[in-house]
Amino acid sequence: MPLPIVYSPDHVAPLPEGHRFPMAKFGKVYEWLVRDGVATLDQFHLSQPATMEQVTLCHDPAYVRAYLDGTLDARAMRRIGFPWSERLARRTLSALGSTLQTVELALQHGLACSTAGGTHHAFRDFGAGFCIFNDLAVAARWAQQQGLARRVLIIDLDVHQGDGTASILGDDADLVTFSMHCDANFPFHKQQSDYDVPLPVGMDDDAYLAELAKWLPDLLTQVRPDLVLYDAGVDPHGDDVLGKLALTDAGLLRRDRFVLEQCVRRSVPVATVIGGGYSKDIDALARRHTLVHRAASEAHRLA
Repeated sequence: MPLPIVYSPDHVAPLPEGHRFPMAKFGKVYEWLVRDGVATLDQFHLSQPATMEQVTLCHDPAYVRAYLDGTLDARAMRRIGFPWSERLARRTLSALGSTLQTVELALQHGLACSTAGGTHHAFRDFGAGFCIFNDLAVAARWAQQQGLARRVLIIDLDVHQGDGTASILGDDADLVTFSMHCDANFPFHKQQSDYDVPLPVGMDDDAYLAELAKWLPDLLTQVRPDLVLYDAGVDPHGDDVLGKLALTDAGLLRRDRFVLEQCVRRSVPVATVIGGGYSKDIDALARRHTLVHRAASEAHRLA
């Protein structure tokens, strides 16, 4: 079976003109996967929105209801960074549902990819940094609750620390968080992941990959996860407007290949999400996000 990829047209919701979040990239990822021949239409699985029961595995029910009803106060909405709309609320549940379905498919087939996800700045009772509900935390706890996986390792290689994920899952030793991020970047008040690797501004491909190679093989051996959730953010790229690191497209592809090969070699199922990436050139950004799907297609063929 070819690599399963999860998608929904609801991954895109309208934002005010000039908003700095590149929402259109989510639709473009799907387009570029097909246009570049990375995926065929029969590889895509249409996701279903997450349910209230699933979301509240990690989030305060009052916060979830207030957000979905559009009654969250203005200060909380400013912290999130989006204006509220019904379409955005639907998109939030759709993207989280895509991560859950990606987990299910990864456990069935060894590897699966979403075309959204990576909302790692959302905490239990508030959102932040363009993240409303934390799909990584919810997916890890849902897999555990459903008896699909006992130990889950979240490998977060977004340029920003996965602070919300660390906070939500910090009391469960079987849900392990690893975050390798630019130290001098958002969030400026970091949480404590199980494993944090702070990086200096301007780190390039070779230095980044050497640092990752120091950590990941031993981490996989030590944790022995039943499932890996991989946040393949592309904001470590040198052209990213919020990044502060200096990776290239080739370096990101090497990174994704390394992560997936290390997992596949150990027969650990991997579910990938695309994470952060910020640029005014939406097509270039979307193609950059497809690097993880390219690496996953290669790894899936070799598995």
